[in-house]
Amino acid sequence: MEDSTVAIETVKGKAVTIHFDGQRCVHSRNCVLDHPDVFVPNVEGEWIHPDAASADEVMRIAKNCPSGAIQCERHDGGAQEAPPVVNTVRVRENGPLAFNAPLSIRGKADGLRATLCRCGASKNKPWCDGSHAEIGFTATGEPAIAQSQPLAARDGALLIEPQHNGPLKVIGNLEIVSGTGHTINRVTKTWLCRCGHSKNKPYCDGSHSTVGFEAA
Repeated sequence: MEDSTVAIETVKGKAVTIHFDGQRCVHSRNCVLDHPDVFVPNVEGEWIHPDAASADEVMRIAKNCPSGAIQCERHDGGAQEAPPVVNTVRVRENGPLAFNAPLSIRGKADGLRATLCRCGASKNKPWCDGSHAEIGFTATGEPAIAQSQPLAARDGALLIEPQHNGPLKVIGNLEIVSGTGHTINRVTKTWLCRCGHSKNKPYCDGSHSTVGFEAA
């Protein structure tokens, strides 16, 4: 079943409140490796400690969370997380699509960061739930570079509309980036594969129809 409800953990500190959505977490482990005093792994009870680091550091941890599972809000008068100067989607090797942009997914605001499934197996579509590792999904993180022109604008709202039994329709200024940081395409509208079977990943080639892919 898709989109099962999981409670979001909220912990308020002196300067920053941390919200953690376990359903969106893809276990990149940036949080526990960067600051194991803020996010303490493998303990019983309270494991999120906003006051263990400065507000700036806690905000940086959140910004480094690719899935948006970690969201932070400051209440010390400091700056909140700002939208990126350049909207990007990073193609993860054998893994999901990691977006960084002011996102609207299925018509609802979805923050600035999200990792969306491209293996077709997530039980929380359109978001990644780590199923790519379980099924042994393979797909390059270094797609061929396409000829593209610099965009007139590189930021702004990015609309993602998952198509019924089909790809992710993406509208807005977007640079598609490889896992090693190369810009492979610049688009204002594209369709990205989420069934896992396209022969032209990360783009849709219609394979969802031939494999009987099903997703809301």
